[in-house]
Amino acid sequence: MKKNVLYLLILSCCYLIIGKLSFFIFDINELLNESFSDNFTLEQINYIFDFKKKIEWISYIISPMYLTFKIFIISNIIYIGLFFLNMKNISFKDVFNKILIAEFIFLLVPIFKILWFYFFQTNYTLQDLQYFYPLSALNIIGYQGLDVWFIYPLQTLNLFELAYWFLLAYYVGKIASPTKSIDEKKYPIDFGLKIVASSYGSALLLWVVVVMFFTLNYS
Repeated sequence: MKKNVLYLLILSCCYLIIGKLSFFIFDINELLNESFSDNFTLEQINYIFDFKKKIEWISYIISPMYLTFKIFIISNIIYIGLFFLNMKNISFKDVFNKILIAEFIFLLVPIFKILWFYFFQTNYTLQDLQYFYPLSALNIIGYQGLDVWFIYPLQTLNLFELAYWFLLAYYVGKIASPTKSIDEKKYPIDFGLKIVASSYGSALLLWVVVVMFFTLNYS
C-alpha cells in the first residue's frame, strides 16, 4: 500500500512539473491572450487571467485525484475481468500496483510534445497544442477540416496506448501466472493480452463511443 502511494505521488509530481515546464516553454499566457483577443475586451481578458491565478492551486489537488480515479477504474475493470476467469486469488492491490506502474509510460506524451514544438514545429497556435498527440493517427491525418467528434478517437489511436496495452498484458500475465496452465505460463504476455483486450479494451471502446456521442451532440 505504501509503495502504491509513493508511486502515485511520484507520478503526480512528474505530471505537475512537466505541466509547469510546458506552460513556460509554450508561453501559454501569450497564446491564450491571442485566442481571447478576438472575443473579449482587454478588461475581460485581465479578469480571466487574474481568476486563473487565484484557482491555480486547485491543479495540485486535481492532478493526483484524477490519476487515482483513472487508475482505480482501470484496475477495477481488469480485476473484474480476472474474477470472471476464476482468478479470485489475485488481490486488487497487486492489480492496482501494476496498472500504476504501466501508467508511467504516458509521461512520455508531454515530453514528446515539448520536444516536437521546441525543436520542429516552432510556429504553432493554441489549437495546434490542444490537438497534438505524438505518434497518433490524428497527427497523420491532421485536425484541420476534420469533424470535431473524430478528434478524440484518432488521438486515442496512438503508439503510447499500444505500448500501454502490452505493458498491461505483461504485468497482468505475470500476476495471473500461479492460476494458469503450463502452456499459458510460457507466454504470459499472450494470456495477459486476452484479459486486457476483453476487459480494458472493451471499456476503452465504450468510453470512446460515449465521448464521440457527447462531442457530436454538444459541438
